[in-house]
Amino acid sequence: MADVLSVGVNLEAFSQAISAIQALRSSVSRVFDCLKDGMRNKETLEGREKAFIAHFQDNLHSVNRDLNELERLSNLVGKPSENHPLHNSGLLSLDPVQDKTPLYSQLLQAYKWSNKLQYHAGLASGLLNQQSLKRSANQMGVSAKRRPKAQPTTLVLPPQYVDDVISPMLLVTLGKVLKVIVVMRSLFIDRTIVKGYNESVYTEDGKLDIWSKSNYQVFQKVTDHATTALLHYQLPQMPDVVVRSFMTWLRSYIKLFQAPCQRCGKFLQDGLPPTWRDFRTLEAFHDTCRQ
Repeated sequence: MADVLSVGVNLEAFSQAISAIQALRSSVSRVFDCLKDGMRNKETLEGREKAFIAHFQDNLHSVNRDLNELERLSNLVGKPSENHPLHNSGLLSLDPVQDKTPLYSQLLQAYKWSNKLQYHAGLASGLLNQQSLKRSANQMGVSAKRRPKAQPTTLVLPPQYVDDVISPMLLVTLGKVLKVIVVMRSLFIDRTIVKGYNESVYTEDGKLDIWSKSNYQVFQKVTDHATTALLHYQLPQMPDVVVRSFMTWLRSYIKLFQAPCQRCGKFLQDGLPPTWRDFRTLEAFHDTCRQ
């Protein structure tokens, strides 16, 4: 009785109400079981209908009886005393509305930007540490006055040699699948043209054709993806790493017509194989499945 006075709740009625809830759930389950079973165990249609209606009405009466009992017990349970301490749970009603104060989304966005800033700062620090010039502009100005001027020299090289060094063109063949024309400017890859293995890659005068596109849509798609890969593998301080990374990515197309899409599992979609290759895992995807 002391518990009833201090808390304001009839614990015995509360226990009976829990039992009433269980009874109500059982009676409701019997109603659905009756509907699931339907009309059975009678030879004639009229007998099955009568038995089903009678059984269904009995179950509904049970539900009504249990519901009335639960309502009666809920009135006997009572309400908690207003003087009962709620501690920190009493502050739940003071929580702000998410639509008016989107604090969580703002913190999440700030966290993403902080990670990006830290990542790019690390890249910039690595590039700056590779620089060999450690002197300031003032120091360079003072030392430049003291150093003797270097005498101009003339470097005589054949023009063809200079052209070959500045603008080489490579022809890469991947099995019997495709051919790739790689145009380089010094040590950097400038552009690529992908064509089928049986397509001609030379002009009438015997030079590599760096302007004509492939006659097939699948290799035109691969050419577009190769251009995207060149933009992805950008590291001006280490061009050799860029060339190796791009060539490794390009080599994954040797199974262009054999690898299924890693998302949908199909070999063809809209008449095309999976033409996209992931930059890190080199997995194959259709152009629409990679989103």
